[in-house]
Amino acid sequence: MKKWLRWAGWPVGIAILLALVLHEGLGDVLGVIEKAGFRQLWLVPFHALPLLLDAFAWSLLLDRRASLLFLWWIAAVREAVSRLLPSVGIGGEITGIRLASWRVPDTSLVSASVIVEVLVTIAVQYAFAALGLVLIAAHTPHSDLFRTVGLTLLLSVPVPVLTVVLLQRGGIFHAIERWARHLLGDEHPLLQKIDGKRLDADIDRIMRRTGLLLRAFLLQFGGYALGAFENYWALSMLGHPVSIAGALAIEALTQAVRHAAFMIPGGLGVQEITVIALAQVFGVDRDVALSLALVKRMREVLFGSLALGTWQLAEMLRSRGLHSTRMRETRPASLPD
Repeated sequence: MKKWLRWAGWPVGIAILLALVLHEGLGDVLGVIEKAGFRQLWLVPFHALPLLLDAFAWSLLLDRRASLLFLWWIAAVREAVSRLLPSVGIGGEITGIRLASWRVPDTSLVSASVIVEVLVTIAVQYAFAALGLVLIAAHTPHSDLFRTVGLTLLLSVPVPVLTVVLLQRGGIFHAIERWARHLLGDEHPLLQKIDGKRLDADIDRIMRRTGLLLRAFLLQFGGYALGAFENYWALSMLGHPVSIAGALAIEALTQAVRHAAFMIPGGLGVQEITVIALAQVFGVDRDVALSLALVKRMREVLFGSLALGTWQLAEMLRSRGLHSTRMRETRPASLPD
């Protein structure tokens, strides 16, 4: 069942994307992209800046137990796993916990920091989406898109609110651990490194630090806002600049719709439809809007592929290092003369 869920979204997303490209005409879209030339490749390294702010927020939640550069690399890998691999949205977080444990052996603290960071991210997404709705309302107050996205966000609010309430009450992961031990048995390998009671305590300790959560929120919000500059810059290169408000609105509601469609890996197709609809609200014609969507997708694939490649290289080097260490430890000591 899990494998089916992981792969089911791919054909849907691919079909939507192909239908969009064929409907608009591939030649026209490629012509618009070609005009921008190789300057568009600057969008790939630029994406490192928003991720750096995200990594800084995570570093604060982790009590600076690992270097910012190391956490930035993990943030890039987490994003790539979540967006490019069929992991149903949580694979990036699981990968991040595993990689962070290379430098921070306290798995409970690492897990707690990631869980709280995800909650902060959800709050940021709602705030950023609200900003996007305000900007669209100011531009086109009677937009159907404004009403649809606004209603969707409003109806989904109870889910994160309930999650936060459950975590603040405490004991949720300890209860999950007890249930898993009853189901799988105390000796199951999956449960050997899990301490639900301590994880609940670590989460509670972080959640009580209001100032820390606020700093993490502001850093992540700044990262989202900085990421919107990708739209501003890309549309300028594509020959159809928009205002900063327009770039922010496009990014804010694209992110909101993409996360709502988490079952489709990377929001494939869904992201493109949203970008086209939002760009048109701000006067961008359909060919340029689809070109923007494809440029964003190409940047995502290039940046994510580089991150995944470095991850596999790091795994290979670490595996070799551990193997060499074991060989030295098991090698018999030489006998005295």
